[in-house]
Amino acid sequence: MTELAASVLADRTWLREDLRRAAGLYGAAGERVLGTIRWYSSSSMLVAPALEALVHTGTATDPSLDAVLLDVHHDGRILDARSVRPLDGGLDRLAAAFASSLGAATEAIADVSGATQRSLWAIAADSIGNRLLWAGSRLSATEDAMRLAGELGDGIAAAGAPMPRPLFTEVGGTPVVRRTSCCLIYDIPGGQKCTSCPKQTPEERTRRLRSLLG
Repeated sequence: MTELAASVLADRTWLREDLRRAAGLYGAAGERVLGTIRWYSSSSMLVAPALEALVHTGTATDPSLDAVLLDVHHDGRILDARSVRPLDGGLDRLAAAFASSLGAATEAIADVSGATQRSLWAIAADSIGNRLLWAGSRLSATEDAMRLAGELGDGIAAAGAPMPRPLFTEVGGTPVVRRTSCCLIYDIPGGQKCTSCPKQTPEERTRRLRSLLG
């Protein structure tokens, strides 16, 4: 495992090499699919340190690409992340920092893989929603987490990013993210749609989520 600055997510040379690593892991699925799958996981890891710190301590850490360190497996999977500095300022400052870091990453990944920036921003919105919901649920504060996700999403959009607002719904009384993005994992050889995939009927999605949540 190697520790790398998250700035690699905006480094086109590194990203092209990572697409080759992803092909070794997922098979010949095409660069758009592989780039999307990678961003689905890496965006979740990138936003996690700032959001978990915000929920648990009331103060976010810096999500800037040069402030976040990633633990990267030799096959390219990101296994953990941490930020090396706190972030001064309130939610507006955090939103602006996310608009900058996520914007640089989505622009580079779109350029290298052929995925659209809008689809990558939708993935980022779902990652923010999920990370806040998970962090809030550990404190029995899911309502606060969902409200925060909406406010942060609005702030990122106000900073000029084309990110949709994170959305939520309930399945059997349990709050879940109502995804607006698709990871395209079903397009790899032997792949299938994940449980919460938006590219299935609402009834099938609810049935599968109920089965998963118990």
